Amino acid sequence: MSLHPLSDGEISDLRSQLHELQVEHRDLDLVITHLIENPPPDDLLVRRLKKRKLILKDRILQLEQMLVPDIPA
Repeated sequence: MSLHPLSDGEISDLRSQLHELQVEHRDLDLVITHLIENPPPDDLLVRRLKKRKLILKDRILQLEQMLVPDIPA
């Protein structure tokens, strides 16, 4: 985590990135659900999509933590 506060531009960029990742994460969820519910599913494709979705979730959490200001103890 950075020691200096984020500038308005950095916050805006992070929010934009966050939104794009959230949209992709949601879209992947829909694709995975569709593939599972409409057999025959391509198991390899489903595994790859789930892995990508987890990577996106981790990145989303990182960006959200960057946007939340540190609270002094």
